[in-house]
Amino acid sequence: MREDSLMPDTTPYVRPDVKAVLDALVAIGGPEMSDIPLADARAAYLAMGAMLEADALPLAVIKDLACPGPDGDIPLRLYDARETRAAGPVIMFYHGGGFVIGDLDTHHALCTEIATAMDLPVVAVHYRLAPEAPYPAAADDCEAATRWVAESPADLGLTVTGLITIGDSAGGHLAIVVPQALATKAAAVPVIMQVPIYPATDESSDGSMQEFAEGFVLTKKTMDWFMDCYAPVAGEARAYPIHGDHTAAPPTVLATAGLDPLRDQGRRYAAALIQAGVECHYMEMKGIVHGFVNLRKAVPSAQADTHTIFKAMKLMLERISA
Repeated sequence: MREDSLMPDTTPYVRPDVKAVLDALVAIGGPEMSDIPLADARAAYLAMGAMLEADALPLAVIKDLACPGPDGDIPLRLYDARETRAAGPVIMFYHGGGFVIGDLDTHHALCTEIATAMDLPVVAVHYRLAPEAPYPAAADDCEAATRWVAESPADLGLTVTGLITIGDSAGGHLAIVVPQALATKAAAVPVIMQVPIYPATDESSDGSMQEFAEGFVLTKKTMDWFMDCYAPVAGEARAYPIHGDHTAAPPTVLATAGLDPLRDQGRRYAAALIQAGVECHYMEMKGIVHGFVNLRKAVPSAQADTHTIFKAMKLMLERISA
């Protein structure tokens, strides 16, 4: 028997439907987002969603709104499966895209899915993007929008009793940063849950950032470009929430992807919450890549993963309400 046959297999597990998409992307080829003009990168992100993301679900309410922000009005979109609703929690959604790309339209289908599955109103926030508006513009806008919703403004047409922050990637980061800010200076109603999905949480560039640097949708090169554009300040909790006060964090549902450069950042943040005594339901979706909540048409198993997150949110709500 050859000695190398006794060595453990370190090849990462890749689901068959994920492999099919990865192979297709290799066959298509083309430059990375960081190598094309910014406007083209933003257009490509929107076009990718049209090809890979599930269709939007019909809802009773889909309404564009705006609220005052630090540098002008902030575009918002309200989603609700019901025409009218009693007082209750509202889900604040912050889109991903590395603080550089993404908008209300890139995550429109996902927001309809959240509103339908959770049977709660969802308010999506389109914060200012870098490099035109670098750190901390995204965090400032999301905090301002969340405080506005917490006050149950007439334009919203809802009586808000609590807030649930949720987002993917950069939006997952913001889903942590906003509750940290509201723990320091309270809003009109509390954040009752945070749901970061494969969030960016710290400055690290080792571990999964190296292991999945290329070939798994999000690359380290693209991540470096995002951070160069956003220009966060090392050591500041608003830039890297791992440095925040975890004892004040709300109950948390946190999901990572097993083939993601950001996987270990999510793991470390979940560990910090648990060590601080915060209730945290941590899930790592094996064999799938960063961005899976926006790949639900191309990767059928991603739909099940997304609904697993919703199930965990419902369980956490039951525990909060008990």
